[in-house]
Amino acid sequence: MDLRESPEDAAFRKEARAWLEANLSGEFAEARGLGRMGNEHQGREIRQSWERHLGASGWSCVGWPASAGGRGASIAQQVAWNEEYVRADAPARVGVMGEGLLGPTLIAHGTEAHKQRFLEPIRLGTELWCQGYSEPNAGSDLANVQTSAVLDGDQWVVTGQKVWTSYAQWADWCFVLARTDPEGRRHAGLSYLLVPMDQAGVEVRPIRQLTGTSEFSEVFFDGARTDAQLVVGQVNDGWRVALATLAFERGVGLLGDVVHFSRQLDRLIALARGNGKTGDPRFRQKLSTAWAGLFVLRCNTLRSLTGVEGPAASPQASISKLFWASWHRAMGELAMEVAGAPAMLAAGPGEDTGEGAGARFTHDLAELQRVFLFSRADTIYGGSNEIQRNIIGERVLGLPPEPKVVT
Repeated sequence: MDLRESPEDAAFRKEARAWLEANLSGEFAEARGLGRMGNEHQGREIRQSWERHLGASGWSCVGWPASAGGRGASIAQQVAWNEEYVRADAPARVGVMGEGLLGPTLIAHGTEAHKQRFLEPIRLGTELWCQGYSEPNAGSDLANVQTSAVLDGDQWVVTGQKVWTSYAQWADWCFVLARTDPEGRRHAGLSYLLVPMDQAGVEVRPIRQLTGTSEFSEVFFDGARTDAQLVVGQVNDGWRVALATLAFERGVGLLGDVVHFSRQLDRLIALARGNGKTGDPRFRQKLSTAWAGLFVLRCNTLRSLTGVEGPAASPQASISKLFWASWHRAMGELAMEVAGAPAMLAAGPGEDTGEGAGARFTHDLAELQRVFLFSRADTIYGGSNEIQRNIIGERVLGLPPEPKVVT
């Protein structure tokens, strides 16, 4: 693995940095930093406008091929874009599900009609998507999906419940993994459907999280309908398509997260300096270990993407998911340990913290409290740590598979 950038990639990074600096000003100056972890509700309108601005300016879907409206950026260039995006303190994306998950899936498995209908609205930021995978009894065990879809003339009728659906309350469409063959067991008999959210048969109930916000929702389908041709891949072959989407989920975007994690760690180190904890050798050791872990995370993520121009292979992706989720959760716990007793108290909504060192401490602590609370979910969503260890054990190390209970 060569971590040096080619002249072409360095030029791409410079162009991206200059564009972000020039455009995160004027009407979008107030969008900086909005919508990050634990604050997903912030600035929805201006972030939606920013999403459309990215699309109109050719800076949305940079990794998509030019034939699909993207820039055809290489993996290295996509890494550069994601890193520069976070370094510029640009707002959290509202179209991430469409751009990062569904779009690449349609490019790989969709029909020409699917691509013509859906790719351009995703790229332009005019239609938002959510992911209908997890259910109350089918989270990490995704093959246990029970939401059903029955063909009624030229439409599918969808009935069931999804949970932990990110951004569902704002989405126009949902890509849904549903059971279309009731006789099929587990992976067999599943189909990948595209379902409009704005209809009488769909109810969204936001879930209040530890952070006090509601990124996730429950979604109830009660006779919801979608056109028969809105199946990605073949009917009853949705498992293969769903796995492709999961692979795209663990790609270059993590490098942007690493930059964000680095800023959180900097805030934690500043907190430790401010309250004297850096004078304690135990905390110096823990902070040094966290810094080293973050460096390893970036290198390992780059290594896993080397030579990959499509979705990352699942074993390598599982290693990255297990590592970053565990590291980030541990950093949140360390932040509360460094803060000490003040970590048990949170400033009230809208509380004026004033100016000076005391205000800086309060602001940094509030940010790190959100990290701590939200990061409890890191080791669960997108495939729990236990599932990632099973994948690594069975597919990388060749260990015997975990016994399956058949009922």
